[in-house]
Amino acid sequence: MFSHNGTNNSTANSLNDLERLRAALQNADSVVVGAGAELSASAGFTYTGERFRQYFSDFADKYGLSDMYSGGFYPFPSQEEFWAYWSRYIFINRYTDAPKPVYSELLALLKDKDYFVITTNVDHCFQKAGFDKKRLFYTQGDYGLFQCSEPCCQETFDNEDIIKQMTERQKDMRIPSELLPRCPHCGKPMTMNLRSDDKFVEDEGWHEAAQRYENFLRTRQNGRVLFLELGVGYNTPIIIKYPFWRMTAHNDAATYVCINRGEAVCPEDIQSRSICINTDIREVIAQMIGDTV
Repeated sequence: MFSHNGTNNSTANSLNDLERLRAALQNADSVVVGAGAELSASAGFTYTGERFRQYFSDFADKYGLSDMYSGGFYPFPSQEEFWAYWSRYIFINRYTDAPKPVYSELLALLKDKDYFVITTNVDHCFQKAGFDKKRLFYTQGDYGLFQCSEPCCQETFDNEDIIKQMTERQKDMRIPSELLPRCPHCGKPMTMNLRSDDKFVEDEGWHEAAQRYENFLRTRQNGRVLFLELGVGYNTPIIIKYPFWRMTAHNDAATYVCINRGEAVCPEDIQSRSICINTDIREVIAQMIGDTV
């Protein structure tokens, strides 16, 4: 079992780090990208500060909210207020483009490679940037999907139209009652398809993506695999971080890369085949683009 503690083999984004990363990418037969929240933060999808005040100053003033994430757990007094908050939240983080082109720049790096992406992010940025949807596995859900709160079925529902109506028609931090989403099968309230408890719906598309990811790993497991971890923290390390460490340890031809400001570490037993860069992800990708394009 891997511990939280690891070895940091790079304290800065040095020329040597970039040279090693560039070589690892060129030499890799395949690339497995593991993406966490800091990748989207690097793209400008921040949930605090100026961006939070821009979209939620009214909720912040009324309820004392300090950031988007914690606001998602606030016990609003009515479903009309709950969905006024969440429709804005979903709209700006799912149906608008990220302020910075990190995802499209990452795609430019990988466009000629045999790649697959596993991510805990739920903002759909990979697909919006043009990544092949057959090479993506969103393990924790999607802001763009609803599910029954019960749930009465293992089915999800696209929410773009209703979310846009909620954002356009809300007034005084409330949506019209007739817009409250209900399951078309049982009539119970709908909720977001986000993994938070044992009611999370893994629909047919989720299982198909999981199978494609497993097949990708199985068929490349002995090759020169580059495990590229971007912005993954320790909230759910068993999904990306620990498996990447384990698979690197089991394959002598594999390379592990971690780019994450302040959290780029690796276990000692794979340190010689690891590149850990403690800096902003966009800065590294932008420099790589300059090196290779």
